[in-house]
Amino acid sequence: MKTENSISLMATPTEMAQIGEDVGVYKASKNQFYSFLSAISAGAFIALAFIFYTTTQTGSAGAPWGLTKLVGGLVFSIGVIMVVVCGSELFTSSTMTLVARASGRINTFQMLRNWVVVYCGNFVGATVIVLLVWFAGQTMAADGQWGLTILNTAQHKIHHTWLEAFCLGILCNIMVCIAIWMAYAGKTLTDKAFIMILPIGLFVASGFEHSVANMFMIPMGIFTAHCSPAEFWQAIDMDPAQFADLDVYHFVVKNLIPVTLGNIVGGGVCIALLQWFTNKPHAH
Repeated sequence: MKTENSISLMATPTEMAQIGEDVGVYKASKNQFYSFLSAISAGAFIALAFIFYTTTQTGSAGAPWGLTKLVGGLVFSIGVIMVVVCGSELFTSSTMTLVARASGRINTFQMLRNWVVVYCGNFVGATVIVLLVWFAGQTMAADGQWGLTILNTAQHKIHHTWLEAFCLGILCNIMVCIAIWMAYAGKTLTDKAFIMILPIGLFVASGFEHSVANMFMIPMGIFTAHCSPAEFWQAIDMDPAQFADLDVYHFVVKNLIPVTLGNIVGGGVCIALLQWFTNKPHAH
């Protein structure tokens, strides 16, 4: 029987490896209809966090670049915190079900089915927020400068080379999944929320690429580029032709595909498999 002084304040790395494995089994084995619904909320949470990020970047031209990005990264962390605390399913963290597959407790079909279901649910959630923001007229905030921030951010994301986007996807999900893996160690709400702030802030401030976040940002840019009224373009004194390359082709081919593949490698292999394999009990 444990005494009060012997109760651990955090899970050990070995216990975290077991938690990671158990979480993967749960996600891949549950009724996937509920996973889809849960993923809708996760996609919406990440989109809302990107709205917060966009607001902090608007009108910040005179501020130091690094500090501006730091603020944006820190506020974005609320999205992943909401996902974890509410038990929602996010594709980037669902890549960690790879450990449950490696342990033999689920099969490949179960793992891939969960990935596809969650990915689609995340896209639906992000799209709902895109539509709400659009019809709310949010792009006209700050005399259209909010919408201009969306345009510039989205356009930057489609101009990476394929290799750059892939590597940025790996780097992003290393940070997302180490944040969630470390949250496994926490035993209180404060523990779990606090430990995720800086890893998430690091990936956002550094400009790494997150597939689900891009499901909001780039479609939001496409809407803004192709559907905004003349008043918007007059307010920001820009020519719509400058953003003509914000389209579905560039979104999917130049960003979403390589970033998604990078996210799988970064989260599933670089973090989940490595942490699980090195920390699970091994026979001597």
